[in-house]
Amino acid sequence: MGRRAGSADLPLHGGRVPAWLGQRMTKLGAVITEAVVHHYGREEYLRRLAHPFWFQSFGAVMGMDWHSSGITTSVIGALKRGLAPLSGELGLTVCGGRGAQSRKTPDELIIAGNRAGFDGVALAAASRLVAKVDSAAVQDGFDLYLHGFIVADDGQWVVVQQGMNGDSRLARRYHWLSEGLTSFVDAPHAAIDGHGQGEIVNLTDRRADASRRGQIDLLKDIGPDGIVREAAALAGVPLTPPPPEAPLLPYLVMPEHHDVRPKDVIMRRLHGALAAAAESGPTDFQDLLMVPGVGARTVRSLALVAEVIHGAPCRFADPARFSLAHGGKDRHPYPVPLKVYDETIGVLKSAMTKAKLGNDERLEAIRRLDDATRRMERDARGPSFEAFVAGERQRSHSYGGMSVFGPEPPPAEPDLFADGDAIRHPAR
Repeated sequence: MGRRAGSADLPLHGGRVPAWLGQRMTKLGAVITEAVVHHYGREEYLRRLAHPFWFQSFGAVMGMDWHSSGITTSVIGALKRGLAPLSGELGLTVCGGRGAQSRKTPDELIIAGNRAGFDGVALAAASRLVAKVDSAAVQDGFDLYLHGFIVADDGQWVVVQQGMNGDSRLARRYHWLSEGLTSFVDAPHAAIDGHGQGEIVNLTDRRADASRRGQIDLLKDIGPDGIVREAAALAGVPLTPPPPEAPLLPYLVMPEHHDVRPKDVIMRRLHGALAAAAESGPTDFQDLLMVPGVGARTVRSLALVAEVIHGAPCRFADPARFSLAHGGKDRHPYPVPLKVYDETIGVLKSAMTKAKLGNDERLEAIRRLDDATRRMERDARGPSFEAFVAGERQRSHSYGGMSVFGPEPPPAEPDLFADGDAIRHPAR
């Protein structure tokens, strides 16, 4: 069975992911998935997808808008494309998607079950139940429009689905994890995230068990007309005091402002990543740094990608920080540096290829980069947030900066601090 694992409230944005970014998200999402599965296994990867903060950080490090509703659609789409040719190797299949794609989920699960040997018919029923719970049993004002079902060959699964509220211009993402789920109707959620918007009806709350049983009994005893009469008779009767609050699930609320602001980033963690890249990178990546075009800027991005692969859940309280790896398609915090992005993908793919042949050295170097980040962040010093972003924008043209507005033009004035792709801010 499964449980609700968490939820997130996001500003509702329209638009589409440009092809130049969607193709790269597909590649980076797939290779990060390979690395997580290689190090920690499929079950841990599913747990991470079920965590709203990690999922948001995962999308941000891939260059998607760091806070918007579109991150859910784009990540599920990228994983569906990127993991399809790897499903036999990784034992993972992504079903469903947005709109019409979501309605294909049951058929896709049956096909995947026939291939891998799990009960696809049972999971198709689970898919329908999960959607019904979040659209009917939990009546919070959000209409579902996306349903992504990621299943492992052993039948374990995670569901990420999203609804929208047109009046509030918000989207709400719901995360489900099969691990530990014992009931679809009795406290199944691992988490639900969202802004308070008045009273909601949540018949899946464990405290609502008596209500669920009472509704069944009423239907049996007096029928729908009798229920209407009883409700009219009870009108005006004061309610009993509410029961104690249930434990809260992980709840992510992203701000409305599109620009990344200093308060959105835990700076000591950013400085730790910069220091690790500056001091550990040249040591651990000697052979890598000899490759033309790969240098300090790429290693800085790898430090943030390494945290997505290896970081503990507590490390993802500030998803905006991970947008500093590869920017964002709308120029927030800065245009996507395509040259750096491609080098990051190349490094990770090369490391995974070697690991499959029994040589884990490059993958272990990336792990050490993450270890160094945590070790050094306590004492690391670096540029202010504003100076860091200004430097990235100043160098954006040289990094192949791209946004939905087109290629980034060269700066009006030369960058006096640039030397290749190295950044001359002190790391400590």
